[in-house]
Amino acid sequence: MSDILKNGEKWFDTEGNVLHAHGGYILFQDGVYYWYGENRLNNIYVSCYASTDLVHWEFRNHILTTDSAVQGTRVRADLSLKNEKGGKVNLERPKVIYNKKTKKYVLWIHYENGINYHCAAAAVATCDTPDGDFVYHGSFRPYGYMSRDCTLFQDEDGSAYFISAARENADIHIYKLQEDYLNIARLVNRLWQGEYREAPAVMKKDGVYYMMTSFCTGWAPNQGKYAYADSMEGEWSMLYKIGDKTTYNSQPAFILPITGQTETQYLYVGDRWGGEAYHESSYIFLPLKNHQKGELSLEWYPEIEMDAAKGSITGKE
Repeated sequence: MSDILKNGEKWFDTEGNVLHAHGGYILFQDGVYYWYGENRLNNIYVSCYASTDLVHWEFRNHILTTDSAVQGTRVRADLSLKNEKGGKVNLERPKVIYNKKTKKYVLWIHYENGINYHCAAAAVATCDTPDGDFVYHGSFRPYGYMSRDCTLFQDEDGSAYFISAARENADIHIYKLQEDYLNIARLVNRLWQGEYREAPAVMKKDGVYYMMTSFCTGWAPNQGKYAYADSMEGEWSMLYKIGDKTTYNSQPAFILPITGQTETQYLYVGDRWGGEAYHESSYIFLPLKNHQKGELSLEWYPEIEMDAAKGSITGKE
């Protein structure tokens, strides 16, 4: 059964409430898609929704809030979920992957103190279930480097990588995670020195890795670019333009492979930020096409027909 999504409009969960999953990530686990994202209402940081068809989303839980349980797992991590003034901190771009060995769902996220934008840190949380109450393990700077817009990528062999904007967003760093995904194992790559890229989103197809990013223009959208490599830890290509000059008025959030009965397609998920009207932010879903090695394209469609069972994403004019 296929369903239609209208890009750039407000989307609602199955209870009729506005869907708040900004800057987020979708994890496919045991036949269910879990969509995690920012929710800045009240005392909430991250909300989780679930779907089997990528169209109808059921609210599951506010998985991270100011009242979440806290547990230290490393030396000198900042465990504060409120700032020194008693207000909310900023937790941005949550990404969640599952660790088969520890049987934990592990969340990495960008941390700022809610007062200024000087912390530039990463933070980690975990849970035994995909939609339960996550335990917060604190924020830190990977090897002392600044870390802002971020994503996670999990390879087929279970290796996991944390990718984030570093050095005042001038560079992109790729870190390989430890076996339990709770800490950095090593810094394996520094990409596009001085290009000021952010909002990384990664996919892999036919053994080739692709990364989409945006330029740093605050809330304003800009020209998306991508690059590719044969290894996360190897040499990456130059940056190539994708989409139009505003990436169809969006910024990359993540890329989701959808494997169905007949095919696998790749879904570009972008945020349409509302700027000062943050809660008016919306989303776009578009099919991301891979034509040959090193060649991606993204075309605009006002509507998308989804058939997750078949792995089909069809653009509608």
